[in-house]
Amino acid sequence: MKPKGSMENTLDSVIKIAIGVDSREVVAGVTAQNSILRRASRPVQFIPLALPTLRGMFNRDMPKLATTEFSFTRFLAPYLCGYDGWVIFMDGDVIVRDDIAKLWDIRDDKYAVMCVKHDHRPTETTKFLGQKQTQYEKKNWSSVMLMNAARCKALTPDYVNSASGLDLHRFRWLESEDLIGSLPEEWNHLVGWSEGELEDQKLLHWTQGGPYFSAYRDAKWADVWREENAAANSVQEGDYKKP
Repeated sequence: MKPKGSMENTLDSVIKIAIGVDSREVVAGVTAQNSILRRASRPVQFIPLALPTLRGMFNRDMPKLATTEFSFTRFLAPYLCGYDGWVIFMDGDVIVRDDIAKLWDIRDDKYAVMCVKHDHRPTETTKFLGQKQTQYEKKNWSSVMLMNAARCKALTPDYVNSASGLDLHRFRWLESEDLIGSLPEEWNHLVGWSEGELEDQKLLHWTQGGPYFSAYRDAKWADVWREENAAANSVQEGDYKKP
């Protein structure tokens, strides 16, 4: 029996969040983190997946079709957690509009990974920064994942450095597709592609190009991103009083 007033599963109450960071759009990751902090009801621990911090464990050359610097490094999240507990991975070009604890509470130990199972078939040929748009099975499933680190031990640095992009993003490192659980679509709403009203979405994902790029400043719901970015950059001047 736990002492009165103690927090149950104290370690589990800390929500680990790995966020993809690309040197060409650092502002996106910072804004995403602040959108989480503004609404989180529990402690969070961020793991920024920035290439300079991963030297020694990630050394592969990035193929031409890799859209971002975290295209492959996302799969190091379980390793960085010591294959212990759960970790959330999300792309940096997102805004979280609800309490991240609600996503955390969906985790189910019978799965190795949980994600929104999009049937994403883009019709455009290019996306942000002139990157080639590609189609493949399970596209964007890996852009927001709840990862059961203990069941993702196949994702060693050696494997992440050598496996093909398709093998990684199509979860071929799992023994069975039955180990992939489903998340509600509002936890990875692909802006400009997914259907639904703004008020119903818990996580917005500008996968085609974020409003921080000049070419996409008029993207759908760009004002939502700009509002979050303004909050991340806010400074309140004046007298500071001790608590």
